[in-house]
Amino acid sequence: MTNEEFVDLLNRHPQPCNVTLGGELVSVDQEAGRAVATFVATPEFCHSKTIVQGGFLCGMVDTVMTQALFAQAGLNIVVPTLEMKVSFLAPGSPGVIRAEGEVVRCGKSTAFLEGSLYGEDGTMLVRASTTARIIPKSPRKK
Repeated sequence: MTNEEFVDLLNRHPQPCNVTLGGELVSVDQEAGRAVATFVATPEFCHSKTIVQGGFLCGMVDTVMTQALFAQAGLNIVVPTLEMKVSFLAPGSPGVIRAEGEVVRCGKSTAFLEGSLYGEDGTMLVRASTTARIIPKSPRKK
């Protein structure tokens, strides 16, 4: 499957959390294990009128890091997060947030991922790293 076909597939069948976060996968590099996505932070995501609550930003960066792993390792896995460190570098505002994720290292059962979020003006809002477990999906019973 090409990178473009992969993006199209994930956008046609989004995860429910990605729909809630207004997410859209923009591009992937399957060989490098990289993904770029956008999210739309609405005023409902704010804990005040202008600042997006950090939990929503965590969800966004977690999603793009996982999409990077899916791009590299395929979709026949489940990827629960074991640990995530998030540094909030600037407040996020309602609007489009650009997200970048990458696979730093991937083994048979564990992956190390990194990601960043950027505001509409290009300011880095979040830098994150995560350790994720890789679990093969069970074959579906007929």
